[in-house]
Amino acid sequence: MDRLADILKRVEKGELSAEAALIELGVPAGEKDLGFARLDLDRLRRRGLPEVVYAPSKTPEQLASIAEALINAGQNLFATRASHAQFEAVHARLSSAVFHETARIITCDVHPLPPPCGLVAVVTAGTTDIPVAEEAALTAERMGARVERLYDVGVAGLHRLLNRLGLLRRARALVVVAGMEGALPSVVGGLVAAPVIAVPTSIGYGAHFQGLAPLLAMLNSCSPGVTVVNIDNGFGAGVAAAMINRLGEGTSTDELSSSG
Repeated sequence: MDRLADILKRVEKGELSAEAALIELGVPAGEKDLGFARLDLDRLRRRGLPEVVYAPSKTPEQLASIAEALINAGQNLFATRASHAQFEAVHARLSSAVFHETARIITCDVHPLPPPCGLVAVVTAGTTDIPVAEEAALTAERMGARVERLYDVGVAGLHRLLNRLGLLRRARALVVVAGMEGALPSVVGGLVAAPVIAVPTSIGYGAHFQGLAPLLAMLNSCSPGVTVVNIDNGFGAGVAAAMINRLGEGTSTDELSSSG
């Protein structure tokens, strides 16, 4: 009863929208129809993270309208693959919005993120793989994972990876990002007991075929426990790693959604 009274007082003071109050009470929030987009406001309750906005092909004004609607509904904004022009339009409406340039992600928070727990390691073969890796790392962090980054440790200098075995073996899940021939996930998979999520990137020379070569190499990995997401899909890898990490913590979707 105290929790209900607290929520109603926050609504009365204008500190909490009606939509956000429903989410905190565990009531399905439904959707918001903007004409050009239909926002799934119930996703936070169902899955523990709000709807994530894929920015490409949306006009700056469309993205700004979506961002404003999410914030008004009491949900945090997370927009992937965003441009500077899109961020400027969002920032004009939401002054607290942040552009994570390397990851190409826009965020704006009205609720605190879950406290970091467990450990997800995000590993890259090279420096050019970092933008995809940062998309994965930021995604996992916003889903409540403590993330450690280990960049530029590819097989061309394997000692760099072997020097950090302690970190790799402490992780509950690992995201391994590589272009070129895509060998790194198989190597990491042979060294650790935790699940490895392999991310092929569109980085490499001619026969690399914009990421197809490492994608096929990772799909044919001889190391059991390596699973593969699509080319450059750091977001999907980050979500999967965070969900695995969450299971290790014993945290339920209800607990995550109630924390915002």
